Amino acid sequence: MASFPVFSQVDYHIDLTQGTQHLAQVSASFPMSKSDTLTLNIPSWRTGKYVIMPIADGIRQLQVTDEKGQALPYKRTASGEWQVSLSQPSKVQVRYQLHANELGDRLRHIDDSHAFLDASGVFMYSPEFRDEPITVQLNVPGQWQSHSGMASGEAPHSFVADNYDVLVDSPIETGLSQSYQWQLDGRDYELVIWGEGNYNATQMVADLKKLSPTATAIWDDYPYQRYVYMVHATSGARGATEHLNSTIIQRPRFRFGAREDYVAFISTASHEFIHTWNVKAYRPEGLVPYDYQQEAITDLLWISEGSTSYFQRQLLLRAGIINFDEFAKDLAKRIDTHLNTPGRKIQSVAEASRIQWIRRYGDYAHNHSVNIYAQGYLASLGLDFEILNSSALANSYRDVHRQLYRDFKVPKSFNSADVLTILNGLHGRDYQDWWQQHIESPMNFDFKAMLLQAGFDLSHPTDAKVLPSMGLKLKANEHNALIDVVDKYGAGWRAGLTSGDEIIAINGFRVKAKDFTARLKDFRVGDTLTLDYVRRDQLQSSQIILDAKYDKPLRIKPVANPTREQKAFFEAWLGVNWDAVMSANKRRR
Repeated sequence: MASFPVFSQVDYHIDLTQGTQHLAQVSASFPMSKSDTLTLNIPSWRTGKYVIMPIADGIRQLQVTDEKGQALPYKRTASGEWQVSLSQPSKVQVRYQLHANELGDRLRHIDDSHAFLDASGVFMYSPEFRDEPITVQLNVPGQWQSHSGMASGEAPHSFVADNYDVLVDSPIETGLSQSYQWQLDGRDYELVIWGEGNYNATQMVADLKKLSPTATAIWDDYPYQRYVYMVHATSGARGATEHLNSTIIQRPRFRFGAREDYVAFISTASHEFIHTWNVKAYRPEGLVPYDYQQEAITDLLWISEGSTSYFQRQLLLRAGIINFDEFAKDLAKRIDTHLNTPGRKIQSVAEASRIQWIRRYGDYAHNHSVNIYAQGYLASLGLDFEILNSSALANSYRDVHRQLYRDFKVPKSFNSADVLTILNGLHGRDYQDWWQQHIESPMNFDFKAMLLQAGFDLSHPTDAKVLPSMGLKLKANEHNALIDVVDKYGAGWRAGLTSGDEIIAINGFRVKAKDFTARLKDFRVGDTLTLDYVRRDQLQSSQIILDAKYDKPLRIKPVANPTREQKAFFEAWLGVNWDAVMSANKRRR
């Protein structure tokens, strides 16, 4: 039987009144299909988290009926797919129980105080009707308030979307929450906070107001008329995810108050705000359109995530939300971490993008891999400095993203060749060799020389001490000295140690995890020690020659007497005045 779509709408209803056990009842009404089979799917991943997830496991008690209420036969054809048999054209009603307790995944969470609903984990869809209009009706306890980036429907606690893609990218927060609204430059904004904590909502709103106008430093306009910040103050869950015109940010409830904690929060808000352009408005090939049922491979996730990280504190600095010390401390930490990651010599940032879906963590990742966020940040930094130098400060990496937004708005997409075309067009230079050297191959930047161009010294503090090191990390919260990570080619690696070994004694004397660092201070760099350790329940012994490490990380400080050229480079790089920023920095210390 031939298949063709019928223009109508898909209606969803979810009952959230019995949330204590994280359960809800979901129903979906699909228009009449002219096919003899209706495919139903629940996504296998959610946008912003590039990994296949067991989303379909949250669906139980599936019932499928026709428009007369008669049961329709169906069979499961994949973990997130069902095929419904239709003997004749009919509308289809779907009902199922949903279990939602994935708060930390920012996918779905229902309890007696709220529900956070990312449609990827909640609402089945049919590919046949993916492009049709959608309504969502919530049935919630009496005191709850409902919020979303979607437009509100006519009934309370209801929303409407142009299609399933909009629904997927417009999560719903409903429950007992605080809400703050404001307008800025003709656009509407909202901050919704669920959970108690030591946050200062007044400060959050004030700084979010300062953040929004800084976007024009990179892009020509705004891809939204309304933007919603959703914040969860949690009992431990953390993380954030960008959406079409909203974001969800999670932090432990008492990790807002201290200055360092607040800067981390507002940096996350800036990161997700930037994603409204970089990822949501323009994104690489393979991610347009989203294939919700399988992974999509691209070599440019480092631009999607790493470049977003690169810009996030720049905008905060422009807005006066953070000072330069806070900006520099973050940058220095990133460089220090990079230089102490053996995997930087093994894997390129392009390859890290390609394997993000199967990325591993722990010892192997540390020694053989990089991640798209950290390495993508530094690739963006290196590319920015290369553009600034090659164009005599006439262009910067911001121009690349401005052009991507102009030329490749979704439903278009871009690839590496498109990025190179933009780069080559900035000032007539061919960037192919640079791209091959630093993007397709493991990067090797001279960060000290780079930052000196902008008037900064990258070095360890003058009071930093050189300490002996075994080149390994112990597992956190362990009483015994159980090895978690061994640096490739470091002292532990050369001594034959590996992850999972349990160190019992140093030079014949027993050692516990809590005493490990103090014991090492009794020795000097270059000393040879005897380690007794357990592997596969057997006692073993090795000789280890101690390496050196600094007791304090790298730091970035302004040079004493910056030249006119260094100040000009700084201002072209970050878009702020050297003298004004440094003066403000001194006043805030």
